[in-house]
Amino acid sequence: MKRSLGFLLILLLVAACQPAAAEVTLIDGERILTLTTAERLPSALLAEAGVALGEADRLYYLGAAIPLDQPLPEANAYHLTVRRAVRLTLVTPDETRILQTAAETVGQALREAGIELYAADRLDPPAETPLTDGLSVVYQPARPLTIAVDGREVQTRSTAATVGQALAEAGLPLLGLDYAVPPETAPLPADGRIRIVRVREDVILTQTSLPYETRTELTPQLELDQQEIIQVGEPGLAVSRTRVRYEDGVEAARRTEAETVVRPPRDQITGYGTQVVVRTAVVDGVTIEYWRSLRVYVTSYAPCGGYTVYPCYYYTSSRKPVQIGVVGVVRSWYYLMQGWPIYVPGYGRATIEDVGAGWPPGNHYWIDLGYTDDNYVPWSGWITIYFLTPVPENIPYILP
Repeated sequence: MKRSLGFLLILLLVAACQPAAAEVTLIDGERILTLTTAERLPSALLAEAGVALGEADRLYYLGAAIPLDQPLPEANAYHLTVRRAVRLTLVTPDETRILQTAAETVGQALREAGIELYAADRLDPPAETPLTDGLSVVYQPARPLTIAVDGREVQTRSTAATVGQALAEAGLPLLGLDYAVPPETAPLPADGRIRIVRVREDVILTQTSLPYETRTELTPQLELDQQEIIQVGEPGLAVSRTRVRYEDGVEAARRTEAETVVRPPRDQITGYGTQVVVRTAVVDGVTIEYWRSLRVYVTSYAPCGGYTVYPCYYYTSSRKPVQIGVVGVVRSWYYLMQGWPIYVPGYGRATIEDVGAGWPPGNHYWIDLGYTDDNYVPWSGWITIYFLTPVPENIPYILP
């Protein structure tokens, strides 16, 4: 009797440890299977329901795929869904792959295939597209890029065809004179490094004073040899533009553009008098009538230079004897004034008849007084001479 009671107790304990029967609803496509069972192991449940899974098929519970070899949590009822694998064609830049997957979306299928998706990747159709059998997906992974700009490095990814498109996608478009290395029209570089060079240009304005010229105009309102400024000269003003180019804050080039004349210079005009006025004067006690007076440097000469030396020159350029009353001037004056009468204080009347070199050298305002060797008197110094009437027809108003 005691043995019967012990055996019964053991049976009751074993029965108490067994899980209670639960209702299981199994959805397999259009089939809905229902069974009541105390089994909790998914693989056993599927076997009990007569449902076989392929290698890529999945069993879902509460919206998540579950392993077949792990018991379900305790519950009074279970709703299980079988998701059959479909055929997916995946086209990448390197290959075309055929996937058998039970994933719900394109993105999930790619992740299960070991593909990490980035926001910049190109996926057609998009990642959230539900999977259907025979679907073809084109996938272009974004390339990692390092963009050096403004002293920092920006890490990004892009599937762009050119550098410029990649920069625009990264929110770093080229502005103004900026340029990229490689150029914006180039394909993405193999090493994934792009540099943006920030470019700015400054324009420097430089003012330059333009000198004015001085010219002389004959003025009949002024007496001969008098001068007067009739227009004051004024410097002009020019502005030049220098364009300075900076790349990443460092001067890279400097170019001066064409100069612009803002205000042209105005010539200074000096009026030179041409009005001939005949005057009289008493010089050396002699009354003379003259129309021009000039201050010149005076020297003297004789046929043999005042010494008994050879060679000696006894005639002037106009073939007059060298003696008192003939004078020499520089060649340019001689051609204009040959034969003109003058009066030299302390010497007397004379005519221009000879050519000399001028003294001091280069001085045109010079006169050489003629003497014979017997009466030679040396001269040296500045003196005023007078051009006597009659007034010649062709007057060189400005003397060369």
